[in-house]
Amino acid sequence: MRLENVGRRYGLRGPWVLREVGLALPAGTLVRITGTNGTGKSTLLRLIAGIDAPTRGRITGRPARTTYVPERFPAALPFTAGGYLVHLGRIQGLGGAEAAARAGEWLERFGAAAFADTPLAELSKGSSQKVAVAQALMADPPLLVLDEAWTGLDTDARGELDRAVRDRVGAGGTVVFVDHDPRRLAGEADAVFTVAAGRVRPGSPERTTAREDVAPEDVARVRIVASGGPALPGGIPGSPAYEEGDALTVTATVDADHSDTLLRALLDAGWHIDHLSTEGVRV
Repeated sequence: MRLENVGRRYGLRGPWVLREVGLALPAGTLVRITGTNGTGKSTLLRLIAGIDAPTRGRITGRPARTTYVPERFPAALPFTAGGYLVHLGRIQGLGGAEAAARAGEWLERFGAAAFADTPLAELSKGSSQKVAVAQALMADPPLLVLDEAWTGLDTDARGELDRAVRDRVGAGGTVVFVDHDPRRLAGEADAVFTVAAGRVRPGSPERTTAREDVAPEDVARVRIVASGGPALPGGIPGSPAYEEGDALTVTATVDADHSDTLLRALLDAGWHIDHLSTEGVRV
């Protein structure tokens, strides 16, 4: 699969989120996409998965069976967990009996078999995410795209998704993923690309603590609204500014370069991320 001179913007006069992207994604490879929040990582993944179309350039060689897991699963759908998986399996080309068998297998692997008959709208965030990753894996897709797919999963389910990713690559599939945790599949990626300033470059980002060449007002800031956690962790790089909401809500603002660290600290401390925004950028 190839992306050739691909660009993407929203609206006829909107700013370019991505420009002149050229990528080759061979079969049997694990590809990690990195970069700070608000740089266009999710836009790139949606282009790769075929969810969005490029404004400019072309994408060739995408497998007919491609699956995608967003960070936020649209749980308010009129299905039970098992029924949804069977429905998606049949759309992906499986017969009814095979789709039902694989649905049960993947729910079992992710520790969610007890929720097979539960309506999606009644599932917790974590259980919903297990259904989301199960639907992407059950038909052995040649291309699997994961956008923060580990978010909300418990430790066992995260480990199971790690194993499933390795299995897909080992079977000749291509897996492209983003994850806030730098430890996720560390050292296993065949290629790493970084999104910055609308461009996609090979290699990991170069982090700097000093931004002497950039005026403070020009530094991208990320705003995170979180709820439900305990006392906030201290000593986070970037010195985030906190705005206290009600007893269970907090809003934190930090330079984009440090936003991944702040998100990981909040998630590790048990906070739920309700909203994330970067001024002037749509991702």
